[in-house]
Amino acid sequence: MFAVVLFQPEIPPNTGNIIRMCANTGAELHLVEPLGFDISDKSCRRAGLDYHEYARVARYADWAACKQALAGRRLFAMTTKGKASPYTTTFLENDVFVFGRETSGLPPEIMAEFNQENRLRLPMLEGQRSLNLSNAAAVTVFEAWRQLGFPGTT
Repeated sequence: MFAVVLFQPEIPPNTGNIIRMCANTGAELHLVEPLGFDISDKSCRRAGLDYHEYARVARYADWAACKQALAGRRLFAMTTKGKASPYTTTFLENDVFVFGRETSGLPPEIMAEFNQENRLRLPMLEGQRSLNLSNAAAVTVFEAWRQLGFPGTT
């Protein structure tokens, strides 16, 4: 299944919501430290409810360790500066979606590692900055999962 990478997430409820989304879709969640909160934070647990035990969550000390763990898989940077869209990209079963910090996105040195065609932008009305991180992750994973025909669902 797909993987969601959160690079140094800052807001606990967003990560909690994404844990819940990953548990319900079968997506993996990869967290790149430092986190802007303690993973056991009450608001993170509340947002993820009791889904933590059903989600596959991995933590990494840095981006290099995360990339190494995901070696061999296609990585897509999710960015407001992308040209391509998840709706015009054909996804494969083990693709990885990399999201940056809520306040600043992915740092330029990490963004530079992605080719233009692997920088995806969700469609938005002109003049808008960005979607909430957990909403953007859900929209992206569900579009990719839809393309595969929602395998594993009843």
